[in-house]
Amino acid sequence: MGALEAISDFCSTACHMMQHSNKLKKRKPFQTVEIKVKMDCEGCERRVKKSVEGMKGVTQVEVEPKQSKLTVTGYVDANKVLERVRHRTGKKAEFWPYVPYDVVPHPYAPEAYDKKAPPGYVRNVFQDPEASALARANSYEVKYTTVFSDENPNACSIM
Repeated sequence: MGALEAISDFCSTACHMMQHSNKLKKRKPFQTVEIKVKMDCEGCERRVKKSVEGMKGVTQVEVEPKQSKLTVTGYVDANKVLERVRHRTGKKAEFWPYVPYDVVPHPYAPEAYDKKAPPGYVRNVFQDPEASALARANSYEVKYTTVFSDENPNACSIM
């Protein structure tokens, strides 16, 4: 019976350790969440910053009002950060829809028509389905014919 008790103790200890390690794995990953939210004045800027500063897991908050950009870094869930900004400020907020120009495959047509993008940035074609269809077109013929299409929201108009 001594051997069976030793094996039983070993198995129960191993199970307990596995359960304990599963709790550690549920921790949120360290990440940077970028959100686009319109800020008109310093009061808006403070309200947006304070909306996420008290969140559990947040280590750093940066606000760039000229770009309408909020950057939150920490052990957070991106969707919860977005919802908290929306709820606490009452403002329309969305994930940052832009990426640096040099990380997008070229030629990149939608970039030329996105007037809202900050300098050096273009719309993220992997997140934006409207821009994605044009940027990922298989043939050049399709790309260039849809650039002037009335059905394309990013279309060029010649006057």
